[in-house]
Amino acid sequence: MPLGRLVAIALQAMAFVCLMPASAALAQDRCIAFAHHHAPGLHRAALEPVKLAAGEVRISYVGHSTFLIETPKGVKIETDYNDYVRSGDLPDIATMNRAHDTHFSYAPDPRIRHVLRGWNPAGGAAEHDLTVEDVRIRNVPTNIRGWDGHTHEFGNSIFVFETARLCIAHLGHLHHTLTPQQVGRIGQMDIVLVPVDGSLTLDLDGMLEVLKALKARLMIPMHYFSRAGLERFLVRVRETFDVVESPVASIVVSSRTLPERPQVLVLPGR
Repeated sequence: MPLGRLVAIALQAMAFVCLMPASAALAQDRCIAFAHHHAPGLHRAALEPVKLAAGEVRISYVGHSTFLIETPKGVKIETDYNDYVRSGDLPDIATMNRAHDTHFSYAPDPRIRHVLRGWNPAGGAAEHDLTVEDVRIRNVPTNIRGWDGHTHEFGNSIFVFETARLCIAHLGHLHHTLTPQQVGRIGQMDIVLVPVDGSLTLDLDGMLEVLKALKARLMIPMHYFSRAGLERFLVRVRETFDVVESPVASIVVSSRTLPERPQVLVLPGR
């Protein structure tokens, strides 16, 4: 199929009306204060690398629970950085969670500027809140179930990335629904990267409860092990959200190009 026709199909499948200009400015707690003002719009598939405008972010699904997030100033973030599934790019920031070794690395590349563990090796809750160029990264700790069946406090973190007037949450290896206090700390999200296996992480009913609480316009599934497993999640959420499947693994999105209605967008892993 000609490339022009492929581009047209990809754009047509995900087109919405753009209404509001974007800004790249960061502000303290912007996710809580301003995210609900974002207007609906178009999110377009990135069929090949392009330079990001000031208000745009590129999100690429690498596989499992790993995404590569790129900011307008070129900061690269790799989520749940591990020794098995990697983007091939050297990230500036690597976030990790403790549940299994597919969610963290025993030996992260020493050239990575910031390695953020979602747990505290010394005990207690991990605490991260830093700004790198045009992105603020912070975390909200949650608990995990151990293989012994007991709850281990603060073994997971929901990482929040604030950049280009977008608020993006990676739920990590979430094992429980969120308290009102945790929802308040996370804030109003625009994009949520959500584990959908329904067994090793939170069950599907619980995950749907979490998604409703976070009220994001765009939700991208991760952490599923087969098409059948993904379909179980999609069947469940179609009752509540629009579902779109992208032909490519990357999207470029801005605050003005978010879908008008809450949408689950499936990106194929690389």
